[in-house]
Amino acid sequence: MTGRTPFAGLLAAALVIASISSPATAYASAPRNCVPVQLTAIGQDQGPSNGVIHTVADVFLGRLKVAATAASFTPTGPPAGSVLSFAGPIVISPVVGDSTLTATVNGSVDLSTGMFTATSTRVTGTRHLSGVTGELTFAGTENSATGAFTETITGVLCG
Repeated sequence: MTGRTPFAGLLAAALVIASISSPATAYASAPRNCVPVQLTAIGQDQGPSNGVIHTVADVFLGRLKVAATAASFTPTGPPAGSVLSFAGPIVISPVVGDSTLTATVNGSVDLSTGMFTATSTRVTGTRHLSGVTGELTFAGTENSATGAFTETITGVLCG
């Protein structure tokens, strides 16, 4: 687990869940707490539409589903060999409440192996998550025949 404990992932999920039930204005006066994030996701590439690639995924802490994602990626140029670069938002919707987090990412996928990575340039929240910031990295592998993928989500969220 590269030095991270299961408790760290649980604490990250707790931050998200606690943030949903706390008013956003509480962040203005409260000290900011940052927690490491280590989650997994199982998803599906829904293919391109008007040049934009769409994906959806379920996000898990262990075997507990804690969120879902919907992403829209725009290629940032032609492939360099087998590597395609992309950018776009990944919207994370916790299973509790109606707030969201959006990770704006830049990434690349190796079209020959299906391996991909994307790192956020910023994370912003809505509603009760409006005070949450941080950095997230999404890394995994997509099955080119089916579009199914698995990924890990790591980083830090502060709120």
